[in-house]
Amino acid sequence: MAASSDTNNSAPRVVIVGAGAIGGFYGAILHRAGARVELVMRSDAELVREHGLTIDSDVAELGDLSFTPADVHAASDTPAPGADFVICCVKVVPGIDRAALIAPWLGPDSAIALIENGIDIEPAIRQALPDHRLVSGLAFVAVSKTAPGRLHHHAYGRVSLGNWPGGIDSTVTRLADLLNAGGIRAKCTESIVAERWGKSLWNTPFNPVSVLADGTDTDIMLDTPGGETLIRALMAEVAAVAAADGHPLPADAIDKNIAATRTMNAYRNSMALDQRSGRALEIEAILGNVCALAERYEIAVPRLAMLYTLIAMKQAEAGSDRS
Repeated sequence: MAASSDTNNSAPRVVIVGAGAIGGFYGAILHRAGARVELVMRSDAELVREHGLTIDSDVAELGDLSFTPADVHAASDTPAPGADFVICCVKVVPGIDRAALIAPWLGPDSAIALIENGIDIEPAIRQALPDHRLVSGLAFVAVSKTAPGRLHHHAYGRVSLGNWPGGIDSTVTRLADLLNAGGIRAKCTESIVAERWGKSLWNTPFNPVSVLADGTDTDIMLDTPGGETLIRALMAEVAAVAAADGHPLPADAIDKNIAATRTMNAYRNSMALDQRSGRALEIEAILGNVCALAERYEIAVPRLAMLYTLIAMKQAEAGSDRS
C-alpha cells in the first residue's frame, strides 16, 4: 500500500474501487473538492502512484483535471477499511464479485456508492452488504483511457444520485455537494430507478448496436441509412419496459436523446471500446436485464431480443476462437 500524501484528517476519505476511465475522472473531481481520494486500480497502479493521473479534457471550463491521489492501491494490496465513501465504478460483468471488491474498504459507518451502468444492478450489493447505506449513481460523461495513466474527457460529467431503491438523505447530499464543489453538476433524485431507465434509453440501444457494428461510433450509427430508425425503434422498446416497471419516460425522451447525441462529437461508447479490446461486455446489466424485465411484464421487445441473441452468438464465437 502506498504511503498517505494527505495530512488533512477532516477531509472525507473516498476510496474508488475500479478506477478506470469513469472512476479516475470522478476521482479528479472529488480531489478538486478537497476529498482524500484513493484509487484502487486493476492496472497502472505503480505508474499512477509515482506520476499521478493525467486527464486531458475537451471541456475548457474544467481546466486541468490531472492529479496525484492520496493513495493508489493495486488489487493485491492489503485494504485499509474505514472509508467515508467506497465508490464502485467496476463494470458489471459476469465473474466479477463487486461486493467482494467493496467490502474490505468498509468500516461500520461507511457508505457505498455505485456509479455504474445498467438496470437492476443494486440488489446483489444490498444482499451481500445489507448494513451499509447504498447510494446508486449514474454518470453522464464521455471519458476514455488513452494510455497507461492517461484519460481523455470528451464531454459532459453530470451525475444523478439517490438512495436505493429510493429517497434522499444526508449521505446522498454530502456526496452530491462534494461533486458539485469539484466543478460538475450533481443532482439528487428521489427515484434513482427512474433515472436509470432514463439513461438506459440511450445505453441499451447504442451500446449493443456499436458492438454488432464492430465498435462503430455514434455518427456512423445515426447517419447510416436506416440507422436512426433502428435506434429509435430500440428506444421505443426500452421505454415500453420502463413504463411497465412503473417508470414511464417523458413523451419527448427519444427525440431529446437523438438530438443530444447529434450535437456531440463522434463517440465510441465504453462497450464499443471494450469489444475492440477483447474485454468482457456489460451485456446483462445493460441489455439482458431489460429483456428479462420485458419477459416478466409480458412486453414484446423483438428488436432488443434479437440484439441480445446476436451478441450471445458473437460472444460464443469469440470464446471458441480463444479455446
